[in-house]
Amino acid sequence: MNATAWPAWRRISFRFLFILIALITIPWWLSLIPGFSWPAEIWSSLEEKPVTWLNAHFLHIKAELVPPNGSGDTSYGWAQLDFQLLAAFFGCIVWSLLDRKRLSYERLNYWLVLFARYFVAMVAFVYGVEKLFALQMTQPNLSQLATPLGDLLPMRLSWMFIGYSTPYQVFSGAMEVIAGLLLCWRRTATLGALVSLAVFFNVMMLNLSYDIPVKIFSMQMVFVCLFLVGSEMERIICFFVLNKPAAACTVYHFSYRRKWMRVTRIILKIFFLITAFGMQFYNNAEYYKYIHGGLPVKPIQPGLYDVAVYVKGNDTIPIIAGDSLRWRDIVFDVGGAGSVKSADTVFRQRYHRGYFSYAADTTAHMLSFKRFQTDSLAKFSLSYELPDEQTIRLRGTFHDQPLYVELRKSRHRFQLAEHQFHWLSEANR
Repeated sequence: MNATAWPAWRRISFRFLFILIALITIPWWLSLIPGFSWPAEIWSSLEEKPVTWLNAHFLHIKAELVPPNGSGDTSYGWAQLDFQLLAAFFGCIVWSLLDRKRLSYERLNYWLVLFARYFVAMVAFVYGVEKLFALQMTQPNLSQLATPLGDLLPMRLSWMFIGYSTPYQVFSGAMEVIAGLLLCWRRTATLGALVSLAVFFNVMMLNLSYDIPVKIFSMQMVFVCLFLVGSEMERIICFFVLNKPAAACTVYHFSYRRKWMRVTRIILKIFFLITAFGMQFYNNAEYYKYIHGGLPVKPIQPGLYDVAVYVKGNDTIPIIAGDSLRWRDIVFDVGGAGSVKSADTVFRQRYHRGYFSYAADTTAHMLSFKRFQTDSLAKFSLSYELPDEQTIRLRGTFHDQPLYVELRKSRHRFQLAEHQFHWLSEANR
């Protein structure tokens, strides 16, 4: 490594980037070891105090911040991003005042680049391996197929677009895994940084274009990838733009003079590959076997059923335009999930359908309905009869009134579920 003096702008920008990238990546590094989540939890609790204080006194994003949940773009997420940027800014100022005589950060830059590229590799393995098993975006289920296209949110549309095609999802996952593997070796790290930038830039554009609530993290990933590419920008421009000989890469190289250092380096790389890639592969393979390994056969055949008869109390309720509470159709999907065309809030409302989880008691011939599978108590239960393979009869009490529903297997055919593919297309479809 050449200990040449850096210009002032580079020293200042390095200090800022060092602090910011550290704040972005530390939670991931603390959660690397399987089964040890407490270091990341401690870090999160330590970070929470300055984030909430900053929001309460200066940012005022929201009176009470909503922590990250299924969405990464919550009010807390944006306040956290502001805190990281401000911490890097003021930390850079203090660092520059205390260390203004230093002319370069060659060694520290090596460690920053090292941890940055392994961080990108780690994230690529997490999402890439999940896509290899087609688990991140699942194929559209019957409830989604029964939802009018115009009722879907942009995110769900994009999720279904990718989940519909298993080959495309596996391909996108393979590209992420390849990018991660390339980053793990110094000779291929430059190519890995370029491939990672392309992969995660595409992810970021999907998130921004389809309102997918992982915008903050995807932008951070692109930022770290840009940092890796920027670390070699001069030689990359020489090769790709100026058609000039490119110098050998030095940013990823460091002289480990002692044998224990070289041995430790190899051990740590093996440990990283086992935990970041091997464990991800194993866990996803086990989950794949679990969901595709033949779920118990339920007496209720999965499918879309039309509500042929709907009697509440002593009144048969016909289908009337504007009546949003009457059940129109019902979906029993695999795995005990389902939905009903009704705006009744006893169900979990999404995309103008009421979603539920159900379980069958084959001894008592009862179906119990919950809003979520994890709920401890059922919202209501109905007895069922199966006079033939096309008919289900449900009886019981619903909203404190007797209810009788007769369901008949719908003949509606969803072309999207047929996975059509044509080498020869004589007309545009």
